[in-house]
Amino acid sequence: MIDVILVAGGRGLRFGSALAKQFQPLAGVPLLVWSARRMGAITGVTRLIVVAAPEEHDRCRALLEPLALPLHLAEAGEERQHSVASGLAAVDARAELVVVHDAVRPLVEPSAIAACVEAARKNGAAFLATPVADTVKRVEDDVVTATVPRTGLWLAQTPQVFRADLLRRAHAEAVRLGIVATDDAALVERLGAPVRIVAASHLNRKITTPDDLAWAEAIVARFPSLRL
Repeated sequence: MIDVILVAGGRGLRFGSALAKQFQPLAGVPLLVWSARRMGAITGVTRLIVVAAPEEHDRCRALLEPLALPLHLAEAGEERQHSVASGLAAVDARAELVVVHDAVRPLVEPSAIAACVEAARKNGAAFLATPVADTVKRVEDDVVTATVPRTGLWLAQTPQVFRADLLRRAHAEAVRLGIVATDDAALVERLGAPVRIVAASHLNRKITTPDDLAWAEAIVARFPSLRL
């Protein structure tokens, strides 16, 4: 059994629109639906847990119920970690794996998701990532203090996939220690558990700004096969 936590609690402040970015249309279909369709295509998925602001639950339900995938809505928290914890509390006790994905990464490839799931099944934890391509500078007060070698540096993305018991332990330990991290893999790393990297393609871009959405529109127009 695989449960999916789809994080859709963003308010859209950086997007600059009254409509939160997860509800922005891509080729006429909300980003949330694009991402949910991709998660629903995972072999063995049993339930979709969508974490959103309470006032958006009705909208989420109306958009996602036609997918015919068992749906549960959870309340988004103040920080992303709190939102994932809210979704994790709703994960079925029988679930072997938990997939955590950002609702605003709509073009993640099914083959990449499958590779990530398989890596997590074998190793306990895995996530999609891309290697750092640009030179990295450490800066203080607008002055460069060091150039950081980029060898071995990767940019973490989602989906991130974990054995359910491992993710539960990681979140419980974070609560005990008062730790707030920017992604779930960091919490698992703190347990000393191995976390595997699965290389992602350029398609798994996070839609954060109108320019990102314009890029996605151009990609979908050029490659209609990306629609599920």
